[in-house]
Amino acid sequence: MTTTTSVSLFFVVFFFFVSLSSFNVYSEETTTQTGDQSSLSPRRDNPFTAKASLVRYWNQHISNDVPKPLFLLSKASPLNAVNLAKLTNLATQKSLSSNLEAFCSLANLMCSFESSKPDTVIKHDRDANFAVYSSKSFVNYGDSQLGGVDSFKNYSDGINTPNDSFKKYSREATGHSEDFTSYAKDGNVAGENFTSYGASANGGSGEFTNYAERVNVPTLRFASYDSDANNHKLGFTSYSGETNSGSESFISYGKNGNAGPTEFTTYADNSNGIGSTFTGYGELGNAANDSFKGYGNSGNNPHNNFKSYGAGGNSAISSFSSYRNGANIGEDSFQSYARNANSDKVSFSNYGKTFNVGNDTFKEYGRGSVGQTTVGFKSYDMGRTFKDYVKKGVTFTGYSNITSSTSSGISVNRKVKEGKFFRESMLKQGNVMVMPDISDKMPQRSFLPRTILSKLPFSTSNVEQLKEIFHALDNSSMESVIVSALTDCERSPSQGETKRCVGSIEDMIDFATSVLGHNVVARTTRNVNGSKQRVVIGSVKGINGGELTESVSCHQSLYPYLLYYCHSVPKVRVYEADFHDVESKEKINHGVAICHIDTSAWSPGHGAFVALGSSPGKIEVCHWIFENDMTWTIAD
Repeated sequence: MTTTTSVSLFFVVFFFFVSLSSFNVYSEETTTQTGDQSSLSPRRDNPFTAKASLVRYWNQHISNDVPKPLFLLSKASPLNAVNLAKLTNLATQKSLSSNLEAFCSLANLMCSFESSKPDTVIKHDRDANFAVYSSKSFVNYGDSQLGGVDSFKNYSDGINTPNDSFKKYSREATGHSEDFTSYAKDGNVAGENFTSYGASANGGSGEFTNYAERVNVPTLRFASYDSDANNHKLGFTSYSGETNSGSESFISYGKNGNAGPTEFTTYADNSNGIGSTFTGYGELGNAANDSFKGYGNSGNNPHNNFKSYGAGGNSAISSFSSYRNGANIGEDSFQSYARNANSDKVSFSNYGKTFNVGNDTFKEYGRGSVGQTTVGFKSYDMGRTFKDYVKKGVTFTGYSNITSSTSSGISVNRKVKEGKFFRESMLKQGNVMVMPDISDKMPQRSFLPRTILSKLPFSTSNVEQLKEIFHALDNSSMESVIVSALTDCERSPSQGETKRCVGSIEDMIDFATSVLGHNVVARTTRNVNGSKQRVVIGSVKGINGGELTESVSCHQSLYPYLLYYCHSVPKVRVYEADFHDVESKEKINHGVAICHIDTSAWSPGHGAFVALGSSPGKIEVCHWIFENDMTWTIAD
């Protein structure tokens, strides 16, 4: 090697390592993105970028010339050569936490759910009818009002990351009625705090219709609803129904109330992976008439904690109609129902009539009650008895055990969105069917390169370390998201299932090829056109000639970086089908559907059987692949 060549090589290496000391975003001319499509040109790509490395890995491990799926490649890490080297070095040194802002920005992660508190503080002391409000801190709304009506219809509805507070609504009002229709509906990553509703009100009535419905990652706190009120009639219709992967707490409903009928209709119904705490319902009430109709019904893997219902009540009538009815697995506890009550009449209609038994405990039912307190319990799952709960002065009017062997015949009223599940016979050209909402509700993120991912912990035993890396506060949304994802990923596989959570495309390729071999292809529905409307099925093609096959399905999970839960799905048929507009007949989408032929191991309470009216093993069940989910199959 000549001296000139050696000097030139020295400067190349020198300037490369000098560049690693800077975190300025290095602008590449190698990758272009249009929408969610990514174009990777070997002629222009810098070979040291994360995407270029991925393409090489793909070519080495997938043995066909099928075009690479652009929808998947667009989710690859955007890190260029310089930033990839620098962040890999920080990960090796366990120093990413000290550079979290740069890490999240450069790698396209979602690292902060706790946005700054709203700085607008609003007071209101006259009757009003508010239609729309968002991103505010609201203080003293309708306090000390005499008569009149307040109406609040939409507070922070449809906001991506609402983080609002609402303090003192209709406090100390007399003969006043208040109505709150919708609070933070259809949010994504929600952190809300509602402090006081109708406290110390005298007469009048209050109705709260909808709190945080269909929120993706709730971290909700509702501190006090109608405490110290006198003959103030209350109704709470729905709290966080159809939510996903979050936590919520409700503290004090109707505490110290006098002669006030209160009703709570549904709490966390149809929710997925929710951790919920409800403390203090009708506590220390006098001549109360309280009813709680539904808590955690039809939930999937709920973790509910209900403490203190009707404690210390005097001459109260309390009823609880349904607790986790139709829920799937989970871990629930119910502590203290009518404890230390005086001459109360208490009834509990149904506890834990589940389809797949979870872990649940019930402690202190009517304990310490005096006078003529009567307790009725109609049904309790898992074959428990109430010998430990019966104390002097408490009479059980009857209950029946609902065992797992008899629970398969339970009929529950559950709502399943039309079109979410369908039969294979519907996949015929010319058929008209309803498409569910297949749009992705998750925040946009990218995969991590394997060089960084391999250096990050990923287990529940390392939660504290992960919280430190991503600056997750205790009891925060970020902590909830991390714990929820790790718990789901560590869950034991179902019978015959093989599963893995992947945070890089390389890991996804490894899992798919380990199950299916190296001649594979990834498919997804092309776009979201046709969602929530009737469509006409166009041409239909069966993958593998429409014969039985095996697939690997990957479903997006919420985590700071892009994370997928992938699992093997045996005995399926996979189809591709065109969608056409009902009116114009124009083609609007190209969908991918998967039909599960063997459903014998599914729960009797699965939404598919609720929607289609059958039971495990008797029918096949089909569904569309939603936006940003995918299924891998052997290439035709």
